[in-house]
Amino acid sequence: MKRIYGYLLLAISLAAAFYGLKTNAWRDALISTNPAAHYGAIFAAIAVVALIIVAISMADIIKINKLRNEGNGYRVFKMFVILFMLFIVALTLFPYLNVLAKAFNDSADAAKGGIKLWPRKFTLENFKQMLSDKNIYHALYITVARVVLVTIGALLVQFMTAYALTRKLKGTALFNIFFLIPMFITGGTMASFVLYKYIGLLNNFWVYVLPGLFTFYNVIVIRSYIQTSIPESIIEAAHIDGISELGLFFKIILPLSKPILATVALWVMVANWNDWTTTLYFASRNKDLETLQYKLMQTIQKSAQLQKDIKAALIEGGDVEAAKKAASKNIPPETMKSTQIIIVTVPIIMVYPFIQKYFTKGITLGAVKG
Repeated sequence: MKRIYGYLLLAISLAAAFYGLKTNAWRDALISTNPAAHYGAIFAAIAVVALIIVAISMADIIKINKLRNEGNGYRVFKMFVILFMLFIVALTLFPYLNVLAKAFNDSADAAKGGIKLWPRKFTLENFKQMLSDKNIYHALYITVARVVLVTIGALLVQFMTAYALTRKLKGTALFNIFFLIPMFITGGTMASFVLYKYIGLLNNFWVYVLPGLFTFYNVIVIRSYIQTSIPESIIEAAHIDGISELGLFFKIILPLSKPILATVALWVMVANWNDWTTTLYFASRNKDLETLQYKLMQTIQKSAQLQKDIKAALIEGGDVEAAKKAASKNIPPETMKSTQIIIVTVPIIMVYPFIQKYFTKGITLGAVKG
């Protein structure tokens, strides 16, 4: 875990250091009389400290490798793998860091373009303006409530189903087939719309919760984990001691299933946090049910429409400036769109480090046997 954070910090620090040296951003920030430019010096100091910390961590790792008596060839291979993964991390982080730089940059200055990894004119006004909108807080409330309810409910329903399918009960094979068929053959969006209409889920908060409680793919992964990672002897011993099935499930099966529990929880949380199609298809008439991702989708669509209007004006020989002014009245600038992306993505990113240590083990063991 510490190594992962160390490599991630190294990639960010190297990118910041390279960009600062290339553009002289550090020097300009230190000698500038503009208070806003001093934030560049703060970023530079953070980058330098991070590089020192990473260098110390890498030195400790090298010492450990020497104590393990690893061969030179293996060390070279490991260093190559580390450098390659750092390169991949840098490529992955670049788009997000670019959006982050725009979010912290002044809107008028960002319109000139050319912003890459570093805010050219640092400001917090974008976040102040975005967070001053009360609709954002209501959308956040709806999104968090949905994620929490669906995650808890889905884990309970799917784990109970998976545990039942691991028991030697009559009809288990039939239930497997019954659950498997809808994975490949579904009624589609129209069938779901008609069904939700008849049971009263349209424009209702529970349209976010109830349909997401059961996913058979997750059940298969959980069932495989239980079969391969929890010895049958433990279950038999618990039965001999007179424990009930519910007691066995909650006191033995769940505590021993933390890796797969964290894995499935992450899947469910990310899927529901990023979903905006449910709002579009089944809850668009109720403004009180709009989620953060749905609002972000609306912002992106408005920006795309602006670009289309400008292209149409160019093709038809119209007034481009007039098209920009008319279209941009209800369209936030690029910096506001970037700010919204940061606000929407940061919460779910912050969840990952807490369950990362279980994630790899859970998905690996859960995939051993299908």
